[in-house]
Amino acid sequence: MAKWVVVVSEEQYANERVYGAGGLTAPELAPGDEALLVAGGDEPVVFGLGRADQDGRLQYTVNLLDSPLPAGGLAARTGRLDEASFLTVARQIEPPRPAPRRTYLVSVDMPIEAASPGEAVRAFWSYVRELGPAELPAFVWPAGDELAMQAYVLGVEANQDPEEE
Repeated sequence: MAKWVVVVSEEQYANERVYGAGGLTAPELAPGDEALLVAGGDEPVVFGLGRADQDGRLQYTVNLLDSPLPAGGLAARTGRLDEASFLTVARQIEPPRPAPRRTYLVSVDMPIEAASPGEAVRAFWSYVRELGPAELPAFVWPAGDELAMQAYVLGVEANQDPEEE
């Protein structure tokens, strides 16, 4: 099994943060190869460890999307990596402890003027598609604890209070 650094664009990273689908592909990796997953940009981060499957897709072995680590110089080292360098970084990554699963309520609220409920629903889905996760905040809170509601944009907590700039 070879070791790699796979650097993705900021856009791909934003997509992973929103959907977390693990749809990253790396055709140069053989099945079983392992990779440090790095997001490039102004402040590169390591957002996970992955292993290539039979189709060249990277499956997360450690997902750090909610708590990425600074990547240092790794963003400039895309490609194959020697085992010692890979292990130096991989050993610093503490897999997040599995948190107990709980029910969260997720809401996207927007006022829509329409002549009928059906027209309002169609307008809603048009706005969702048009604005998408980059502009439309989703509100998330644990079931039964509405006071803990937080807004998320692009999969990251976002302050929506106009008085707190």
